Amino acid sequence: MAVKVVMTWNLKRGNEQEYFEFVVGEYLPKVNQLGLVLTDAWLTAYGEHPAMLVGGTMPTVTKARHLFESNAWVDLENELLDYVDDYTVKVLDLKGGFQF
Repeated sequence: MAVKVVMTWNLKRGNEQEYFEFVVGEYLPKVNQLGLVLTDAWLTAYGEHPAMLVGGTMPTVTKARHLFESNAWVDLENELLDYVDDYTVKVLDLKGGFQF
């Protein structure tokens, strides 16, 4: 059964330009190359929720687990953590539409 992967985070202050360049130029393309099919990206404009939400799908929960255990994923996460705080990853049953 396909699963939805939901990643959330808040931006660290002071390096927004570098963050944007990394996420658009490296992070999102590499995540996609690793097999996560990106489906949505949301910016929170108001409220007490993480600033960013990025979603994608994987064919099975087993493939998602293998992705998260890979060295390439861990390296990419560590690089993202240079720019963000409060990073979380959730794996949910794919139901379609917005999932948080």
